[in-house]
Amino acid sequence: MTTTTAPSGTTPAGPTASGDPQDGTKGGTTDGGAGGTTGDTTAGGAAPVRPDPSPAPDAADFRAAMGRFPTGVTLLTQGYGDRTSVITLNSLVSVSLDPLLLLVSVKSAGRIRPRVGAAGSFAVNVLGRGQRDLAVEFCRPDRSEGQAAVRRMAAVPGVTGNAVMPSAEAYVECVLEHEHRAGDHTLLIGRAVAVVIRDRSPDPLLFHRGGFTGLPTTEQRSAA
Repeated sequence: MTTTTAPSGTTPAGPTASGDPQDGTKGGTTDGGAGGTTGDTTAGGAAPVRPDPSPAPDAADFRAAMGRFPTGVTLLTQGYGDRTSVITLNSLVSVSLDPLLLLVSVKSAGRIRPRVGAAGSFAVNVLGRGQRDLAVEFCRPDRSEGQAAVRRMAAVPGVTGNAVMPSAEAYVECVLEHEHRAGDHTLLIGRAVAVVIRDRSPDPLLFHRGGFTGLPTTEQRSAA
């Protein structure tokens, strides 16, 4: 197990999880074209065919569209022992390498947001393919809390005093830097003070189109 821990006020070095393309460009081109073209016309010089405008999207359309974007799955934790609070979460974004910042999005009216705000810290546990049952359990309204949640996760207290899972693919402990209200959710920006990665081949749990899955196995990739 690889462990990186930074005392308060310092930031450990670590790899980025952010994507390479920026500002909607790829391969160094801009405006959707190569060699200085703007992408406003087709190869034959005719204007591209654009789809007819659709009615204003509703929540179902939006959820369906976002479902096409696969994500990892985590357990967000706050507290330990009798005060342990846990939710399943896939809205995780790496924000910055200097300082080390990440962002999670939680329901503003949910139970965990005020606890994170009051304590000023949280932990994110990245689940593996074999931990699907935990992901299902902790997204239910009647999910375990307190010591029962600690036992289910086989958790231990981290350096921030929050529950962390030695069996997770990785976990990151954060101190809360900022809170931003966004619609019916609150964006929590945390500064990483400890990062632990399991010494094994990665096998993360994924969420896609409303269901849990994983990366193709070596055998599946070879057969493709």
